[in-house]
Amino acid sequence: MKSVAALLLVGMLILWAELPTGSAWSCPPVRIICALHNPPNRCHSDRQCPPFKKCCPTFCGRKCISKPSSSRV
Repeated sequence: MKSVAALLLVGMLILWAELPTGSAWSCPPVRIICALHNPPNRCHSDRQCPPFKKCCPTFCGRKCISKPSSSRV
């Protein structure tokens, strides 16, 4: 019985770690690639960014960015 409870707890922790941090938008596509072999990252996950920002790949490493403005014509 204890092993079932421990397994359930581990499963819940894994699911909690994968939950989004409340930002429903996705990172914009990267069209230009950096020439550096291993570009520096300013963040590794959304949790390292301020509220309403996401850790996204950019042309040269990952960094926290704001939601892109919607371009309505």
